[in-house]
Amino acid sequence: MVYIMAHTIRDKQKLLLRVRRLRGQIDALEKLLEQEADCSKTLNLTVACRGAINALMVEILEGHIRYHVVSQEESRATQVDAAEELIDVIRSYLK
Repeated sequence: MVYIMAHTIRDKQKLLLRVRRLRGQIDALEKLLEQEADCSKTLNLTVACRGAINALMVEILEGHIRYHVVSQEESRATQVDAAEELIDVIRSYLK
């Protein structure tokens, strides 16, 4: 089922800033690898990239839960569908 992503529209600028910061980190990681930089620097930046993607995921998940799963404005059927979709996403993410 496709949901209107009102929360991502509302938080669009904040989410885009996160993505842009992540892109900067990924670009920096690419440069470190191209330059054959010290592995500890590369590992630390890789950890930072993972943290950034996790933070983005949390923002989007929180919005999905608040606006689709537990929203009083959504029908019960829509809430159940949103919860099932969320479970599928979390299962995929944790594999």
